[in-house]
Amino acid sequence: MITRRSLFATAAAVAATPLLASVASAQSWKAAYPELTFAIVPAENAAGVMDRWTPFLAYLSKEIGTPVKLRVANDYAAVIEGQRSGNVHIANYGAASFARARIIGVKTEAVLTDMNGDGSDGYYSVFYVLAKSPYQKVADLKGKNLGLVDPNSTSGNNMPRFVLNEMKIKPDEFFSKVVFTGSHENAVIALAQGQVDICANAWTNEQSSTLTQMLTKGMLKFADGKPMQYSDFRIIEKSPSILNGPYALLEDLPADLKAGIVKAFKDAPTKAKTEFARLSDGQNKGFEDMTTAKYDDTVKLVRFVDSLRKAS
Repeated sequence: MITRRSLFATAAAVAATPLLASVASAQSWKAAYPELTFAIVPAENAAGVMDRWTPFLAYLSKEIGTPVKLRVANDYAAVIEGQRSGNVHIANYGAASFARARIIGVKTEAVLTDMNGDGSDGYYSVFYVLAKSPYQKVADLKGKNLGLVDPNSTSGNNMPRFVLNEMKIKPDEFFSKVVFTGSHENAVIALAQGQVDICANAWTNEQSSTLTQMLTKGMLKFADGKPMQYSDFRIIEKSPSILNGPYALLEDLPADLKAGIVKAFKDAPTKAKTEFARLSDGQNKGFEDMTTAKYDDTVKLVRFVDSLRKAS
């Protein structure tokens, strides 16, 4: 006989089913992924990356419910290979390194990107020279030394080569030497120390760039020890806008794990204000949804630069 008590019991069981399924699903992926690895392309030295990201990953671990460890890669290629091998579950790419990962068949998908303080989601590649130098445009530097970042850097190699090609400049012929410095910070240091005469780097605005971060940390000094200022550098060329690099997840991660990661990131500006602000020295506004398809133009850029190298 159907009674009021049995009806309530049935309703309660039905209501509990989605919750139980969710718990069971979470337990299932936690068994398969007892630890996650987050890798980041090196925009600064390893100590700086650790200091910037460790508190945030502690927050992320708590929100997701499983430990997330940080892997500071030696170069962009290491992040790509880490995801290709399945050892890196979450990666913070530059636009070009993500494009390279897609070109070589890495099963990764863009889910988020950084939102700048003004709500935009792009930045630029710029060519810096020292302000005390006589150089006012790239054409003035024929026979001088150019500092780039890494072959897989967007702002530190791919976009600069595109911009130079638009000027009909072949870097290896125009400059006396073209060197890869290994990181955005190293490129600026090479310029400051006179190892190169011009360098390519990332720049969002006058308040947000690798250069401003380095100046804030007191990393740039003259030979006499006097701290350098922003005014000691001059931008002589700026590229078209570049889409901020993505946070990308392995495609085969469980859907509810992916959703949990994305939610934790998007909640960070309110749930972990200090940890979030540390990532960009307070310059960024948050994280916004992103898709893999939005980097199709960057894939074209990387393939175009590849063609330039093959033709030279």
